[in-house]
Amino acid sequence: FQKAESDLDYIQHRLEFEIMKSLPDNPAEEENPVTLLEELSVMKSRYKTLCIQLEKVSIEQRESMKSIRAALENTMKMAQALQEHTDLE
Repeated sequence: FQKAESDLDYIQHRLEFEIMKSLPDNPAEEENPVTLLEELSVMKSRYKTLCIQLEKVSIEQRESMKSIRAALENTMKMAQALQEHTDLE
């Protein structure tokens, strides 16, 4: 993943350089490919942050489900023990 990201960063910088060489002096912001590439870089960073947050949420969800299952299993055992105890009396 790091190699691919490094390659993409190199390509991005190379594209920025090539675009800057071929652009007129003052292109409009919405027409400026360098601006679009910068926005792409920001979006890539946000995506990476979201992936990290999503992984944390996923881990917490698994831990919560494990805890819920354990509590439910314990409750079922207690209910069964109470039922058996009341049947004996």
